[in-house]
Amino acid sequence: MAVSSARRRKRAAVVVLGDIGRSPRMQYHSLSLANQAGMEVDIVANGGSDPYLSLRENPSIHIHEMRTVQLTGISKISGVLALLLKAAIQFVMLVWFLCFKIPRPDVLLVQNPPSVPTLAAVKLASWLRGAKFIVDWHNFGYTLLGLSHGRSHIIVKIYFWFEKHFGRMADGSFCVTKAMQHELVQNWGIRATVLYDQSPDFFRPASLMEKHGLFSRLGNAICSAMGNADCISVEKEVEDMNTTAFTSKIDGEIFLKPNRPALVVSSTSWSVLLNLVVIAIVFFMFTARDYQMDSSNVRKVLNFTTYVSRTPDEDFSILLEAALMYDRRVAATLGEDDSMDEGQLWIDIKNGKKFVYPRILFIITGKGPDRKKYEDQIKRLNLRRVAFRTMWLASEDYPLLLGSADLGVSLHTSSSGLDLPMKVVDMFGCGLPACAASFSCIEELVKVNKNGLLFSTSSELADELMMLFKGFPEECNALKSLKEGAMDTASSSKWSTEWETNALPL
Repeated sequence: MAVSSARRRKRAAVVVLGDIGRSPRMQYHSLSLANQAGMEVDIVANGGSDPYLSLRENPSIHIHEMRTVQLTGISKISGVLALLLKAAIQFVMLVWFLCFKIPRPDVLLVQNPPSVPTLAAVKLASWLRGAKFIVDWHNFGYTLLGLSHGRSHIIVKIYFWFEKHFGRMADGSFCVTKAMQHELVQNWGIRATVLYDQSPDFFRPASLMEKHGLFSRLGNAICSAMGNADCISVEKEVEDMNTTAFTSKIDGEIFLKPNRPALVVSSTSWSVLLNLVVIAIVFFMFTARDYQMDSSNVRKVLNFTTYVSRTPDEDFSILLEAALMYDRRVAATLGEDDSMDEGQLWIDIKNGKKFVYPRILFIITGKGPDRKKYEDQIKRLNLRRVAFRTMWLASEDYPLLLGSADLGVSLHTSSSGLDLPMKVVDMFGCGLPACAASFSCIEELVKVNKNGLLFSTSSELADELMMLFKGFPEECNALKSLKEGAMDTASSSKWSTEWETNALPL
């Protein structure tokens, strides 16, 4: 028995109360635990989006998908009852999977946020199964909740107590920035190891062949206007696999078109929904021994029967305003007026006419509840040299898109001011420079005038677009300089190196 036990391969359970396909950092953890630590890995998460192919095909990684709890019928009768039942079911479901559905793990690694009921369920499972309990702090759940109701609200205070109480029970912790590490040790009594987000090896610049293949596959999506015809939809009136909006294939050789549009990529959750906020708080608040609950506080909580929290830490309207400003400023710079024939302009561009400022195609990736609302806004903008497309890409195509783009834009501002946008990490991994919304610790990632630029307003972002794309594609020296800086960032830092140095010892 002793020999058998000694030879047993160690196991790790990676826990995400959410869509594993939309949790790249936890996917990277899983791959590193399997490939670098030599462990068997059980992922316990909700389904939804497909994770990366390398994760799905790894024989040491086993995905255990929890069902999404839907209580639509009960919620019509009583919102409070539905919230309580959903919280209870998800707590029990987590414990059931972690204690009975998967083999006994040696370590449980859980993503935070969401904090409730995840941290309590994982702590209980770690105690019952004799496993180590490690928290990976991506942000603070209570600060996300505080965006909607203020830090002084009772619900936020309860969430904060819960998150801190169970977070301190962990046997080890990771966090994403030095600023967060300082906050955890000074005000939470938690010592965390900084594990910066880095892109894995499959995030890299795309080759000409890969670009042409991607744009050919996305041809219909790219050349189909969201409303009326626009400056991109005119590109492809007939099917021709040798020509895309960006590339041409002549005698087997692929070229980038000299009059191609500039490609700008961003991603958004289209207004993020906080998962299980009130559900779990109502459920757990009555078990919080350190919190004094009186009848007035109970009534405050029960009044939130229709509560849905949206996190305004990503304001997509800034990008729309900046795009409109770019469009109007270019027209003014070139002396164009409102009577200009847009159709003729687009035909001239398609036929090879070049201007000092290019067309811009913004491709916005992501899923979320407000996507259609923003798409309707985009249709009403009446843009001449700017077009938008919204997409949800396969996990294998997303790195190719970043590796084929000319610029990335991040609108993430952080509820706590202590986390960093993963999307920018992925952009740098593909050698793609980024314009990022400015907040307190963003310069731990974005080095101004080296691999990216920062902005605080839509006007500043529009200024940056004008500056970077003047003379595109050949004579835009500022953009080329940022591209070189992003390439240097990509070559100097990868997830596997960061993980082996900082995570493997723990």
